[in-house]
Amino acid sequence: MVYTEYTWEVLGYCQELEFSLYYLLLPYLLLFVNLFFFTLSCVTNPGTITKANELLFLQVYEFDDLMFPKNVRCPTCDLRKPARSKHCRVCNRCVHRFDHHCIWVNNCIGAWNTRYFLIYLLTLTASATTLASVSAAFLAQVVFFSDFYLKTYIDNHGHSQVVDTVFLVQYLFLLFPRIIFFLGFVLVLSFLLGGYLCFALYLAATNQTTNEWYRAGQAPRQHCRHEAQPLSAEPQVFQNIHSHGVWSNLREVFLPATRYEKKKK
Repeated sequence: MVYTEYTWEVLGYCQELEFSLYYLLLPYLLLFVNLFFFTLSCVTNPGTITKANELLFLQVYEFDDLMFPKNVRCPTCDLRKPARSKHCRVCNRCVHRFDHHCIWVNNCIGAWNTRYFLIYLLTLTASATTLASVSAAFLAQVVFFSDFYLKTYIDNHGHSQVVDTVFLVQYLFLLFPRIIFFLGFVLVLSFLLGGYLCFALYLAATNQTTNEWYRAGQAPRQHCRHEAQPLSAEPQVFQNIHSHGVWSNLREVFLPATRYEKKKK
């Protein structure tokens, strides 16, 4: 729907103003790239744990005995749970380095498709931002070419006033109401997607998953369920033992070790 509105309204006007064709086609290029990584996020195995690869996954990450204690079994899959794994109730499977279940791609996001999901999110944000910039550039061209911002108008009291921002927006809304609505929508979408993208990149750079980030504050309480501590013992504080620097963390996300499954095959 967004691209239909862009093609129907914005593209034609921008061609009349002789915008660069490469600039106008950039949103479509981002759309194709976005659909490609959307498909990969949907169909790629996120890292399903089975009887065949259970022992291999148990050796990948170290147990912290707080958020991920040793010798815990999944009652549904009847498997020993590797560190950083979680059973997804939607997909009914245990996933290696489980992040979250995404309803948009109808798949779990785990060790082997997190990179595709991040690029999908990046291109989606870039698409919305590009659509907003093209629309804003068109409206700016209309204002500057018409010299409307230099004109004056007579207010309700009969005084001459210089055109201000509010009056200018009202004027553009009367001329191009659908483009103004379109611009407002993609701007809000850009901020929302950009915020989520920054959060996802922060998790990747610190080698955390959404599941671990959410559970971090509950880790001391979870620990108490598994193991009783003496009253004099100090409460344990969760520490991320899997972070090894930004570049190593990003390499782990974008170059995941899929060899664990291939060795078994």
